[in-house]
Amino acid sequence: MARDVIIPDTFADSHIEATSTHAGSAANNAANSKTDKYADLTATHVFMPINIERAGSWNQQAIDAIEDIGRRISVITEQPLETIHLLKRISVAMRGNVVSLMSTL
Repeated sequence: MARDVIIPDTFADSHIEATSTHAGSAANNAANSKTDKYADLTATHVFMPINIERAGSWNQQAIDAIEDIGRRISVITEQPLETIHLLKRISVAMRGNVVSLMSTL
């Protein structure tokens, strides 16, 4: 059974042109939007948006955060590949979420 997917014009106009020329621009734009939306939280919380495009591109803040966490784990465990292992674990978890979502369609 085929399903129609409708993309609102505002989404198409704001993201498609940017993503066709720069990988990760949709993730970065979404992260900036979330940062603006939750700006009041920064007075009492550490807020870091993590956005990942369907094709796998991450926003730059997310990449920096995961690399920092990986470095910190490496210092404690004395294993130099902890960042890579962390990225793999996140990737597998995301894939599982996509499979779960797609099975509901």
